[in-house]
Order: sequence, then C-alpha cells, then structure tokens
Amino acid sequence: MLKKILLPVIFVILGYGFWVSPNVKEIAAGVSIFLFGMLFLEEGFKAFTGGLLEKLLKKTTDRQWKAVAFGILTTTIMQSSSLVSVITISFLSAGLIWLASGIGIIFGANIGTTTGAWLVAGFGLKVKISAYAMPMLVFGIILVFQSQKALKGIGYILAGLGFLFLGIHHMKEGFEVFRETIDLAEYAMPGFLGLIVFTLMGTVATVIMQSSHATLVLIITALAAGQITYENALALAIGANIGTTITAIIGSMSSNYQGKRLAAAHLIFNGITGAIAIAFIHQIVWMVDAVSVRVGIAADDYTLKLAVFHTIFNVIGVGVMWPLTGWLVSFLQRVIPKPKVETAEPRFITDTAFGFPETLLNAVRQETQHLYDNALEVMSRGLPWSAPSSNRTATSKPTYRPR
Repeated sequence: MLKKILLPVIFVILGYGFWVSPNVKEIAAGVSIFLFGMLFLEEGFKAFTGGLLEKLLKKTTDRQWKAVAFGILTTTIMQSSSLVSVITISFLSAGLIWLASGIGIIFGANIGTTTGAWLVAGFGLKVKISAYAMPMLVFGIILVFQSQKALKGIGYILAGLGFLFLGIHHMKEGFEVFRETIDLAEYAMPGFLGLIVFTLMGTVATVIMQSSHATLVLIITALAAGQITYENALALAIGANIGTTITAIIGSMSSNYQGKRLAAAHLIFNGITGAIAIAFIHQIVWMVDAVSVRVGIAADDYTLKLAVFHTIFNVIGVGVMWPLTGWLVSFLQRVIPKPKVETAEPRFITDTAFGFPETLLNAVRQETQHLYDNALEVMSRGLPWSAPSSNRTATSKPTYRPR
C-alpha cells in the first residue's frame, strides 16, 4: 500500500522539479545513473558467488573479530553494504552462519561503507572523473556481452564503476549550476531542531534510494557546492546511516526467522549508532577537528571532514555494541522466536535462498533432511516402531526399536 502511494508522489515531485528547473534534471539524472551503476556492480559480484565468496564466508566468520573484518573487507571491495547485508541474511537463513557472526558482518559493513565517502570526498570531487568513466563503460559493456561467466562479471563491475563515476559527475555539475540560482544553505536550520530535521531528511532520502552510498555522494556533492551547511550535512549523514537498514528489512521479508532477526539487529545497531551520534554530536565534531589537524586536512575542507565524521561515529557505534552482541542475540531470540514447525510447508527453502548457489544448495540439503524426518515419522506411526530422534546428524543411521 505504501509503495503504491509513494511511487506516484515521487513521480509528481520529479515532474514538477523538471518543469521548474533544468538543473534538477542534471542532479536527478546523476542519481539515476549512480543507482544504475550500483545495480551493475551487484550483478557483477553475483557472478563470482557460488564459490570463492561463500568459502571465504564460512572460514572467516567463526569468530566475532573475523566476521567484523570480513564485513569491512567485502563492503570496501563491493562498495555496497546493502549487497553484503542481503548476502548475509541469505546465508543466515540457510544455516551457513550463526546469528552472532551475521551481526559481526553487519558491524563491519557499517565501517566498510565509510570508504565510499572517503573515495568521493578525497578523489571524486577533485578530478574530472567522467574521463575515467568512459573507458570503463566501453570495456565493461564489451565484456558484458561475452559468454564466459567470469568475463561477464568483470564487465558488469567495470561498467558499474563507470556509471558510478558518471553519476557523480552529473550530480556535481548539477549542484554547481544550481548554486547560481538557488542557495539551499539559506534554508539551513541551526541547533538541535536542525539536527533532528536533517537526520530525518537523510533517513527518508536513503529509504527512497535504498542506498546510503548514493545519499552520501549526494550530500558530499551538495556540501562541496555550498548548497548545504557543514552542520546540516553531518545530520544528513547520520540519517543516511539509519535509512540504509531498509534494504536489509526488505530482504528479510522473504527469509525465515533467522533473516528477520538479522534485519532487526541491523536496525537496532544503526538506530543506536545514530542516537549516539546525535547525543554526542559536539564531542564527535571536536574529535573530527582533532583528527583533521593530525592528518593534515584543512579546516575549511568540509567534504573530507564529513568523511572523517562518518567514520568516527560508525566506529564508536561498533565499539559500543560489540560487547553487547551476546545480549542482542538473546534479545532477538526472545522477540523473534523460532516458529512452530509446519510439516506441510518448506522450512529452509525461501525466496532469498535462490539468490546465491551455495545458499540454495545448503537449503535444499537441509530441506531434504527435513522431509526425510517427516516421512520417517509418518511411516513409523503406522508401524510398530519408534521414530528416531529428529536431532540426529546427517551421517547417523536410523535405528528402530520394537515397542
């Protein structure tokens, strides 16, 4: 119902913006191209699932610090915490990892996503990145049409990066021209009210675009063009961090109870991190200034200082929540209990399991075992035998005892 109302409203707002100013077209086109690049990147990395990614996930999530490190590394490489969270939900739903490991990956993904802000603020706004976009698009699209899976995946990744760079270029150009007609900084709201309002705006923008990375790029380009104030940009970044949980929530709708637990953990973690950032905004800004002086960032280089802020408050959030992982797992197990087993319905095969080969294979294996247990129990009720325990391992042989 919400989607049916939201989509026409977005179209009306965009149509009005296109009619009022051509600069809005430039910015909206930049956002659209950027999001299209994100889709290409996700498609490219999916081409390499079913092997290396899944094996790494199994081996690197047996301890909490390994899970966090894995989340940081994969999100830094993929530049999409949304994709990492969806993959994690899928694997958790199939029973490949534990809930605590999944939470650790989410912790790491939040830190890993800050590298996107660093890349855009430190590199994307200081050079003409559209020059790099064109060769990537040309070579990427050529590889996309190849039949070999690996080459096709590399092509999607190259083309995705090209679209990302091209989208950033159009957003930057749009805000530069837009600055000459309307100064959005005039609508800046100082104080606590401005902090809350712009946090909500950042949350809504990320929910609509379903990409905190895209929202951060938009914030940084607007800040670089002087369209928003530094204080309001910090609040928008906090909101983007909260709004990014929408992807995990949507992805969990078709998963089992384990996937829903992880989506809830993601929401709780990002919500607490955002609350900490709001409550201690002045102290964190002071830390940003101290770090900026230490690493040589200019006092008026607000785009890089925004990247520092984004990193610091996410690291603080992980530091606060890491010791509480055990409590969070217990809380989620109480709030979202394991449902009663319905023998007439599949227990492990869900819609999210079809997204990744290794997930589907494990889900089918567990579903087959579940079906075997149910069939054995049905047959044993009609025969003078006792059904073996359903908690046996996959390699144990059934034993029969006369009643």
